[in-house]
Amino acid sequence: MMSDRSSHHPRTARRLPATLAAATAGLLVAGLAAAPARADDDSGAPVGTVARTVGHARFVPGPCPRTADPIPALERAYCGTLTVPENRSRPTGRKITLGVAIVRAATSRRASDPIVWFAGGPGDDAVSEAQLAIDGGLNRDRDVIFMSQRGTYSADPALTCPNIDEFNARSLGLVYGAPSTGRLHVQATRTCRDQLARRGADLPAYNTAESAADYADLRLALGIRWWNVFGISYGTDLALTYMRKFPQGIRSVGIDGVLPPSLAGASLTWSAARQGFDGLFRACARQPSCNRRYPNLQSTFERLVRRLEARPISTTVTVPGRPTPVRVVLDGGVLVNWLTSATHVAAGVPRSIDELAHGNPQRIAQQWAGGKLSPQAIGRLAHGLAYGVFCSEWTPYESEADVIRAGRRAFPSFPRSVLANAPQLPFLHADCRAWRVPPAPRSIRNVTYSNIPTLVMSAGFDAQTGASNGAYAARTLSRSIAVTVPYVAHVAFAESPCARAITVSFFNSPSSPNRSCLAGVQPPRFEIAP
Repeated sequence: MMSDRSSHHPRTARRLPATLAAATAGLLVAGLAAAPARADDDSGAPVGTVARTVGHARFVPGPCPRTADPIPALERAYCGTLTVPENRSRPTGRKITLGVAIVRAATSRRASDPIVWFAGGPGDDAVSEAQLAIDGGLNRDRDVIFMSQRGTYSADPALTCPNIDEFNARSLGLVYGAPSTGRLHVQATRTCRDQLARRGADLPAYNTAESAADYADLRLALGIRWWNVFGISYGTDLALTYMRKFPQGIRSVGIDGVLPPSLAGASLTWSAARQGFDGLFRACARQPSCNRRYPNLQSTFERLVRRLEARPISTTVTVPGRPTPVRVVLDGGVLVNWLTSATHVAAGVPRSIDELAHGNPQRIAQQWAGGKLSPQAIGRLAHGLAYGVFCSEWTPYESEADVIRAGRRAFPSFPRSVLANAPQLPFLHADCRAWRVPPAPRSIRNVTYSNIPTLVMSAGFDAQTGASNGAYAARTLSRSIAVTVPYVAHVAFAESPCARAITVSFFNSPSSPNRSCLAGVQPPRFEIAP
């Protein structure tokens, strides 16, 4: 999932993990004595319990990686670290370590090919997403491997920058798209960059190509002949790159919330927002009670975006855990970004828009503020990896004018001041000028052609990557199965029992997953206010 650097998912049950409290509950120690009955690799020991060096990479068993919150799924995991060169163009230079956790299959008769989980973001931590994967049944028949992408929370170094998250919280009281807000936004980004550079981080080395090589090293260092890949959101970009660069040893791939490398960028987010919004608005229009109570929802929303951009409003809200009320400014850009995430709580969206239209902004303001002020919003995201990807792989290959043109195609009625800041990526080009990393080779944006069996999962309410991306990616994956799960938002696996069932079925039978549950997927029952 592309990470929203200035707002977070209004639902706090997960932070994908929303993509998930501030202090760790301590290191969870792996139960290394509880070895399974049969051998997993050539050494005769279970995968994850033997130190091994392959080339310049080394895996060493050890305690489970740190997590910001307790993760019950890790209590019986096998863990350790993978040490790799920070920059593979200088393989004998500085080393970094990536946290690894292996959750065993729920059955003793597990398949020999595990699943490796690619987290979203860019900048989310895979180890912290272990509970999401295990609660979804991904380890029913297979071990599941989680490794922190370079720079993320459970890696060393962790390129998190709480100062950016703290600025995002303070910016609740600022006009979202104002030039003065932009200057402060870029100042926070520059401060982050300077802090990481002083700590010795080789910032151009934090990117998709290096992360893909890290996973290629992990498979070899664990002694795994074949494994399966499952990527969500930005993790699909990484998975498609990994398939293209390191196809050896991949049995099958699942991608959910698809971000094709050849399309990735701020421009794409406008198309995604249009698709996700339209899916939700159509679902309301088709539900008689919703359509009667909230007619013309799309035109109401777009009218509000124009009105608030011309005349922002200010309100105060109470947020759990905050002793005093919080001032929130709502303008057109805020409303667009709120809805981009609010498709995850679709049932309440029509009511929230209607209340705002009738002078009551409280529900929207509370969700907007609650996301930014949540403990899960502070200090978790690896901004060093996020900007490494954005500024070397995205912005060099699209201009600010391209972003505005894409916005105008999707939302022709929106004012230019809204269109200048793509959803979830405000002031991106200015931030990247401050980040100062060289462009990646254009080949990083190559289309992936592959005959590896691939499940391409999209969601009907996905306003972050858009369902059409799945069909686009599937066209060059000759053994792909494309599925769109209706009525759910970005990353269907996290939202839908049906999506989880299809995913598990796919890894058991990549050529013929059971998709019968799709026939029973129902739209949300939209809230109807008195």
